[in-house]
Amino acid sequence: MPELQQLHGGHVSAVLAFELANRTYFAASVSDRGDDFFDQFTDRYNALLAEQEAGICAFYVLVAEDGSVLGRFNLFDIEDRTARLGYRVAQHVAGRGVATETVRELCRLAASRHGLRTLRAATAHENAASQKVLTKAGFVLVGLADPADLGGKPGSWHQRDLVLQS
Repeated sequence: MPELQQLHGGHVSAVLAFELANRTYFAASVSDRGDDFFDQFTDRYNALLAEQEAGICAFYVLVAEDGSVLGRFNLFDIEDRTARLGYRVAQHVAGRGVATETVRELCRLAASRHGLRTLRAATAHENAASQKVLTKAGFVLVGLADPADLGGKPGSWHQRDLVLQS
């Protein structure tokens, strides 16, 4: 059974493999990260770990039983008990409820582990699958997003108010 784990140094190879294997798939719905992202992957990865250590962000990976990464789920720009949510799942598990269930789990962790009260996520208008995930995970539409927040694409902001669970 897949497990949501906080990102650590031991995930680097599996995360790179995940990003490379799904690059074309991701580029169909979000802006491609470009060759520089992959050429400088280790440096960028280490910078993410430093941001996480500083409490600015919290990064998670959904790890399959074989150690491969099935998805990335990130809380970033953590400030005033609010964070932005970003996520992506591998093409071979898309459409199976994996993203929805993991976003729900991350919402619970955001409240209980990180003390967050509000999560916000921007989606491109053309990314119906991501909008569906957010709706099923309890997010509501709150307004238009600046295209700069979505790689130049028009879109909307969604928000979920979190409640601490016992």
